Amino acid sequence: MSTQADVKSLDTLAFVKAALAAYAHESGQAIDEVELEGRKAVDYITVDQAAFWKAEVRRCNDLVNQAIKDLEHCRAFKKVGDNQPSCAEEKKNLEKARAKLANAEQKAEAVRRWTPVVLQQYRETCVRLVHFREVVDVDCPKAIARVEHMLKALEAYGQVSSPRPDTAAAGGASAASVVRQTDDTVASATAAPADAPRDTATGEAP
Repeated sequence: MSTQADVKSLDTLAFVKAALAAYAHESGQAIDEVELEGRKAVDYITVDQAAFWKAEVRRCNDLVNQAIKDLEHCRAFKKVGDNQPSCAEEKKNLEKARAKLANAEQKAEAVRRWTPVVLQQYRETCVRLVHFREVVDVDCPKAIARVEHMLKALEAYGQVSSPRPDTAAAGGASAASVVRQTDDTVASATAAPADAPRDTATGEAP
């Protein structure tokens, strides 16, 4: 297994660390904003609109009752002989009041119908946000710590002194000298002595 580290740039790891920190910070703020805006939307539907249309139904009921009274008053006191008054304006006001009441009741019913749906969706969204917040609050710091550990290890690795060129050259020259000395020793050991007796017939050393 190779023990060498193929490191191109420590700046890249530093950039990754900074990017993770920025991501965790911005994501945390985004989660807070989503929760806040979601809560506002839920309150607007389930509280504000519910109260508004409930009050609107009461007000429209009052308008209808008042229009009925006005119509009855017109029929009772504007009668001339046997001729019944038309009371066209009072009838028109009553129709408008009843139409407003019907619209207010529809809106109030829609709010009542959609309130549990909105609350359920908001709860499910909050559950997903909790999981996302765990990633931001737990996993991101772990990743940042791991990158920081890698940076420190690589910086320490980079500070380890390597053999200097002159030392390596000196070591090479010394090795070459040893090789030459060894070759000379072997050659002298295998050569015959100059004063060794020689065979008179062949002229060679015995």
